[in-house]
Amino acid sequence: MSRSETLFANAQKHIPGGVNSPVRAFKSVGGTPLFFKHAAGAYVTDEDDKRYVDYVGSWGPMILGHSHPDVLESVRKQLEHGLSYGAPTAMETEMADLVCSIVPSMEMVRMVSSGTEATMSAIRLARGYTGRDSIIKFEGCYHGHSDSLLVKAGSGLLTQGVPSSAGVPAAFAKHTLTLPFNDIDAVEKMLADVGQEVACIIVEPVAGNMNCVPPAPGFLEGLRTLCDQHGVVLIFDEVMTGFRVALGGAQAHYGVTPDLSTFGKIVGGGMPVGCFGGKRTIMEQIAPLGPVYQAGTLSGNPLAMAAGLTTLKLISRPGFHDELSAFTSRLLDGLQQRADAAGIPFVTTQAGGMFGLYFSGADDIVTFDDVMASDAERFKRFFHLMLEGGVYLAPSAFEAGFTSIAHGETELQITLDAAERAFAKL
Repeated sequence: MSRSETLFANAQKHIPGGVNSPVRAFKSVGGTPLFFKHAAGAYVTDEDDKRYVDYVGSWGPMILGHSHPDVLESVRKQLEHGLSYGAPTAMETEMADLVCSIVPSMEMVRMVSSGTEATMSAIRLARGYTGRDSIIKFEGCYHGHSDSLLVKAGSGLLTQGVPSSAGVPAAFAKHTLTLPFNDIDAVEKMLADVGQEVACIIVEPVAGNMNCVPPAPGFLEGLRTLCDQHGVVLIFDEVMTGFRVALGGAQAHYGVTPDLSTFGKIVGGGMPVGCFGGKRTIMEQIAPLGPVYQAGTLSGNPLAMAAGLTTLKLISRPGFHDELSAFTSRLLDGLQQRADAAGIPFVTTQAGGMFGLYFSGADDIVTFDDVMASDAERFKRFFHLMLEGGVYLAPSAFEAGFTSIAHGETELQITLDAAERAFAKL
C-alpha cells in the first residue's frame, strides 16, 4: 500500500471524505488522491517521493511556481513581527494602492480571506447599492459556496453530477437567475422581463470552473451595455483570471470594465486571500462608510499581504505574461499535435496562463453543453496515464489547468512525451 493510500484511509476517520475540498477526493477520476509533502518550481512531490510536473498550481495561485525564494523570504521576514494583529497595517494600504494601480476597474478595494468571501460580499454590496434582490449568474460558472450561488453551479458540483447543493433554502435560490454562458440574447431577454428586479450580473469573464471556456466575441461587451441600460451592477469574478490572463486581469485583456471585481488566488501569493472592489460610489456603501456590512477577523492578514505584495511585484515585470502565455500555447499545440497523430478527438482552449483540455470532436468549446458533451471517461484514463508519466493535471474533466513562469523546456518535454504515450494507449 502506498503512503498516499494509508494517509487517505486515516484521513477519512475524522475528515468528511478524507479531504477538505471535494475535488481533491479524485471521485471524478477514480483512484486514491495523492498526498503531497513538498513543492518547488514547476514540481510537486508526493508522500511516496514521486515528483510530478504540476499543472494545478494550488488551483491557480502559484503563477511564479512553487516556493519562489522571494515570496518565501517576504513571509519569513514578517514572521519575525507576528502572525496577525486584528488591526490596520501599512501593508494593507500598500496592497490596496498596488491592486488599484494594476486593475482598470478598481478605485477602492476591501481585503478578505477567500474568493468565496469576496464574491459573497460583492453580491451583498450590489444588492445594498441597488436596493434590488435578484442576481443573474451563468450555467457552469462557480463563484464560491455561499448559498445564493449554489444554483446550477460548476466546479466540484459538476464533478458530483448534481445541479445544486442540499441545505440551500428554496427561498435563497429563487433570487438567483441562471442563464447559458456566452448567450447574450438570453441575457437581453431576461433583463427585458425582470431587469428592474436585478441587482447584479456576476460572471467569470473566462469560465474556469467548467474547465476553461473563453468569452464569445461580443459577450462581455454585451453584458456591459445591457447592465448600463438596466441599472444593473456588472461583477467580474476574476478569482481565477485576475493577474493571470493578463496583469490587469481578463478585464484588461478583453477591454471591458466591470463595476465590481473579485479576486483571490494570485493576489495572496499562495496564502488564503481574496478581495473585492471597484467603483468608488459603490464601494463607499461598505461599512464603516455605508450601510452594507462586511467584516473579517483575518482580513488583510500580514503574512498574506507579504506574500501577495511580493508576488504582484514580481509578475509586474515587462514581458512576464507574454512569456507565460507563449509557453501555454506551445504546450497546447504540442498536445494537439500528438492527439491528432493518435487519431484522438481532442480540443484545447486557452486564456493566457490558463487552459482547458477536452476529449471532444467539436470545433470549439463555447457553451456549457459543449463542455458536458466531452468524453469525461476518456479524460479519466488520460489523467491516470499522465500521472504514471510524472504529470499532475487537475483531477477532473471540469477544471481548468494552470501554467507558471517556472515551467520551461524540460517540463514541456516531460509533459509532451507523457502525453504521446498516453494518447497511444487511449
